[in-house]
Amino acid sequence: MSLPADTPPAVADALGYLQHHLQELTECQNASEHVINNTLAGLTAQIQQLTQLMTGPAPAPTVALPLVTTSPPPVNPPSPVPSAPTKQQTRPKLPSPPDFSGERTSSRAFLNSCMLYLCLALEQFSCDEEKIFWTLTFFKDGHAARWSENLFRQEADTGIFPIQSWADFEQQFRSQFFPVNAEADAVNALKGSAYYQGNRMVDDYLDSFLTLVSDAGYTDPWTLVVKFRRGLRTNIQGQIATMPFGRPADTDPEAWYAAARRIDQARLTNEAFQSTLRSTTMAPTRSTFPRSTPLSMFRLP
Repeated sequence: MSLPADTPPAVADALGYLQHHLQELTECQNASEHVINNTLAGLTAQIQQLTQLMTGPAPAPTVALPLVTTSPPPVNPPSPVPSAPTKQQTRPKLPSPPDFSGERTSSRAFLNSCMLYLCLALEQFSCDEEKIFWTLTFFKDGHAARWSENLFRQEADTGIFPIQSWADFEQQFRSQFFPVNAEADAVNALKGSAYYQGNRMVDDYLDSFLTLVSDAGYTDPWTLVVKFRRGLRTNIQGQIATMPFGRPADTDPEAWYAAARRIDQARLTNEAFQSTLRSTTMAPTRSTFPRSTPLSMFRLP
């Protein structure tokens, strides 16, 4: 049977193997039928001889046909079809969260790091209690260590750990370590000038700005652009505002973020180029004027 030209090699090999195996089975069946037919013929002749002996005169002696008992040819067991090698799936090693001392400024980042690890390595934890105990291993000092110690002291007194679910642990963690008035603090910060970019890179300024507007609950695009533009360096926001082509709209904060990043990256690239030029400038060469002859070399007449 011919196969299409675009048949994959693995499929063609499998079909060839099946056809060969089917041919072997057909040959074995034919051999078995031949043996059965010979056997039936011999039995039929013997039955006829016995019938004649019992009903008629004694016939002339005849030679009985021997019973053919040929065994069918051995059939080799089918060889297993080689399976295509499968690529073993490997997962990169996940970094552990940093140690936590209870600082409110880093509490959100620590909790996000723990939740990300738990989501990616879910098979390592069989219950919420294991997740909670694993998280508490990073409470090494400060307010976090004291809070963890208090939880285990309650377990020792009552025989039951006071937090039974991860949802309860997350809620208590937020109440213990998150900023108390995060929204009010963020609103006040955005009303002042402490959040301005200053000497920071745009990426660093943008990270802190996005955290502030998230805590403050600001979602209006025009408000986000005004606050972001107000905190940018004067030269950067001026370049964006006076772009002759492609100036981002005042209601498109994402476009303002991208434009500020591009301008800051261009500034850094230019500074690196200028630094390379200064370092490759030729140093002043030594004077090649001949040395003056000392007066002591001349003799007075």
